[in-house]
Amino acid sequence: MSTLDTGLTLIRNASQRVSAVNGWMGNAFKGWMPSGLYARALLIMIVPMVILQTVVAFVFMERHWNTVTRRLSAAVVHDVASLIDVYKGYPQDKDRAQLRRIAQRMQLVVDFLPVGDLPPPGPKPFFSLLDQTLSVQLGRQIGRPFWIDTVGNSNLVEIRIQLDDAVMRVFAQRSSAYASNSEIFIFWMLGTSSILLIVSVLFLRNQIKPILRLADAAESFGKGREAPNFRPRGAREVRRAAQAFLEMKARIERSIEQRTAMLAGVSHDLRTILTRFKLELVLIGDSPEVDGMRRDVDEMSGMLEDYLAFARGDSGEIAQPTDMTLALEELRSDAERNGHTATVAFRGLPVVTVKPASFKRCLANLVSNAARHANSISITGLRDHRYLTVTIDDDGPGIPADMREEVFKPFLRLDDARNQDEGGTGLGLAIARDIARSHGGDIMLGDSPMGGLRAAVRIPV
Repeated sequence: MSTLDTGLTLIRNASQRVSAVNGWMGNAFKGWMPSGLYARALLIMIVPMVILQTVVAFVFMERHWNTVTRRLSAAVVHDVASLIDVYKGYPQDKDRAQLRRIAQRMQLVVDFLPVGDLPPPGPKPFFSLLDQTLSVQLGRQIGRPFWIDTVGNSNLVEIRIQLDDAVMRVFAQRSSAYASNSEIFIFWMLGTSSILLIVSVLFLRNQIKPILRLADAAESFGKGREAPNFRPRGAREVRRAAQAFLEMKARIERSIEQRTAMLAGVSHDLRTILTRFKLELVLIGDSPEVDGMRRDVDEMSGMLEDYLAFARGDSGEIAQPTDMTLALEELRSDAERNGHTATVAFRGLPVVTVKPASFKRCLANLVSNAARHANSISITGLRDHRYLTVTIDDDGPGIPADMREEVFKPFLRLDDARNQDEGGTGLGLAIARDIARSHGGDIMLGDSPMGGLRAAVRIPV
């Protein structure tokens, strides 16, 4: 059992190493891959095309160029060997006129050089199928010392063969010894591939556009904005997804409209009753008991407004370009009128598309929350190419780190250190975060450089 356990342990360790290597390779491969659908789809089309062309070119090289070049080179060397036989068999042909006529019929040019050493071998190209094939055939069919030059003249191949009393120099057409149509093959292969690739890119772009429009429409709806002129387009599956999005959007808007209508009715009925209470209290006259009842009615009115504002949300407000510097200045003025020290700073392009009333309410809730517990407030805005960030710092007691998410829950009120809705309903921060998220953003709480709490609102622009 100990040997079996040892073997199982080794196998388990080896499988873990293989899994780790596979995971590392998978992560590295994902890092190299593009993240966009357009680029990935292009790779899906381009990579098989490149692999196919590579395989075709390799097979063509091996089965066509090699075979044809080998046969052509063998035929040329065979003709040269025949000329050598004629040279040896007819010594009476002193001026070699008959030999030259025979060579001319073979499309070769022959002359003879004085006997001597052959030239030193010239530089060879990095890859020359013709050099290799000619050398093999000359060694196999003739078996004499030889020297070849396949690069000195692009149209001719020069062959020198050491004979007993002379050096035979033969010039042959390069096309007679080498399959020289490779350029045409490569040109047609690359040309047709480029045309197919251009057609694929244009077709793919038209297929990707409806998906991008759908993503933009969903993003705009998530930010509380309308997507004008959006309708299902593209392939059947994309149109189906777009139609499902439109139906979902219609159901959500219908649900919001029904909730808003119901809340409007409830608000009207309750406000009517509260108005009667106020009128009856005015008719009763002034007394300490009546003053207490009036304060209760006013508090009830404020609580009702908070409840309705939280439940109603943005009430269908339309997003529009808003100057944030003016909005922040209004918040500063409100804070100073209530006896607090406030500063405002803004960097970047100030015009941002938001729902002005609801977004101002979001910031006002945060500023009033800071003003309730601090003396000094700093409001800072920053707009870059992606986000609008508004930070509100104060010098108050702050909120404990473990409670900074809990305070966003509706109706939650802190009794220690800081009560964000003292005398209220505990809905201020909940309403603020709900508005920020309806714009596609969020609110984060942290420590302020001023010693209190920092509330940061960040929404996409």
